[in-house]
Amino acid sequence: DEAVAGFCDDILITIHGDNSVSVADNGRGIPTGVKMDDKHEPRRSAAQIALTELHAGGKFNQNSYKVSGGLHGVGVSCVNALSQWLRLVVRREGKVHELQFSRGIVQNPLLEKVDGVEVSPMRITGDTDQRGTEVRFLPDTDIFRENHTFQYDILAKRLRELSFLNNGVRIRLIDERTGKEDDFAGSGGVKGFVAFINGARRVLHPTTFYASGSRPAESYGGIAGT
Repeated sequence: DEAVAGFCDDILITIHGDNSVSVADNGRGIPTGVKMDDKHEPRRSAAQIALTELHAGGKFNQNSYKVSGGLHGVGVSCVNALSQWLRLVVRREGKVHELQFSRGIVQNPLLEKVDGVEVSPMRITGDTDQRGTEVRFLPDTDIFRENHTFQYDILAKRLRELSFLNNGVRIRLIDERTGKEDDFAGSGGVKGFVAFINGARRVLHPTTFYASGSRPAESYGGIAGT
């Protein structure tokens, strides 16, 4: 969503030697503040809610995103629930914030009192001059008993498609197990996707016609976030 909305232009996906995967971007960082209107006790950070509840992504906060390329607040919370462990690192507003999860449950939560209300903020682990979000997770082999090893070629194919659909965003894939890597920057958008699919084939129309534009969310029936 950060890339689609124009706040991120670099995404790095790494397959680590232990079969965990990390996804890091240079977006604005998931909001880290405690949601004081949270119905949960203690009150949780926006990041913790996003990673533990369905339909809790930023796009559901009125017009946070005019467009969205995500899974409607389902993706990362499901990944979290199905992972042996997951680590979230958010670099935002000069601070490094972290959360650790195991099978979707936050580990060693920080508990504080604010105006008599118990809250559970993200743990601040350092200072930074960078920004962005990094998620690293290990699939739970008690759930994925077969086919739980990440296949480089499958990921590369999907990331190449995403690079075409997000022109101007650099998407990199690194496999620390083999040393293999790909950089999908500058793929040329949808026009480049057509050229890639055509390959060396003899095509009926050698010239690809392409147009782009934008319109306000209100033009889609007034539905916020579209």
